[in-house]
Amino acid sequence: MEEKITGKRFLAVTLLNVLITIVEIVGGLVSGSLALLSDAFHNMGDSFSIVLGYFAQHLGSRPETKQRTYGYRRAEILSALTNSLLLIIIAIFLIGEAIQRLGHPEHINGGIMLTVAIVGLVANLVSALLLHSGSHDSLNVKATYLHVLSDALSSVAVIIGGVILTFVNVPWLDPALTIGVALYIGYESWPIIVQTIKILMQSSPDLDYEQIAADIKQVPGVEAVHHVHAWMIDEHRIIFSAHLNCQDLLLSQVEPIYAQVEDILRHKYGICHITLQAECARGRDEELFNTPVDEEHVIRPGGYKASSEPEK
Repeated sequence: MEEKITGKRFLAVTLLNVLITIVEIVGGLVSGSLALLSDAFHNMGDSFSIVLGYFAQHLGSRPETKQRTYGYRRAEILSALTNSLLLIIIAIFLIGEAIQRLGHPEHINGGIMLTVAIVGLVANLVSALLLHSGSHDSLNVKATYLHVLSDALSSVAVIIGGVILTFVNVPWLDPALTIGVALYIGYESWPIIVQTIKILMQSSPDLDYEQIAADIKQVPGVEAVHHVHAWMIDEHRIIFSAHLNCQDLLLSQVEPIYAQVEDILRHKYGICHITLQAECARGRDEELFNTPVDEEHVIRPGGYKASSEPEK
């Protein structure tokens, strides 16, 4: 069962991130730590992503309309993509700044750096705890959760750096930690980008289509399956359509066949929206997946056929 994160939790996480941002900007400027300033900008981006994630979740829960017959679930996918891309941009920016700092190292006040990083770690862990329950069920919440979790990891790295710099002057350590955190941010964000793009491109979900066809053909009255299409509205909802070659039956006899096929698809393969079309002989020799359509026979809006011949 998909769990929704409440508006109060999103608000609490947003306020915590704003607080962390202010504390880290001040601490970074006073201590001279690029890692703290980088983390501050990262937290500033988090605040935006959390707000965006909340509104996307709210919009995604709206019912279907005649303008959006599949509802607004893609709003959360777009939010997840936006948040993940923002993380990648932040990571690239941090690496660029860190490389420049490596060439011109500065003295860092390890004590201030350590204190601010501990405050940031506590706040980020509280934020991650508030979002954790919904991070397994929604790419949108997962992307927001990863923002916060990557900040917590960043704080741990800064704490380690602060402890070392308190006792030993290692000028390259601060930018090196920044690069390490940035690489981790990119590593965690990339799979979400790939998955959201697959969904937006209506790529086929990972199903055993040959086994699906075999299962459907086991239903009495079904002789063949073709013209199969499958795609996803979001990471949970699979849409499936297929043409079934059946015996020459009455419509009242076809409906029980539909019911049996739908039961297989819903309970064995987790498909939530199913469209079936019964045919007798038409398409019997077609492949499971539809072959490319001859453009000459495509029916355009208005009822006319497309033609490659120039107008005379």
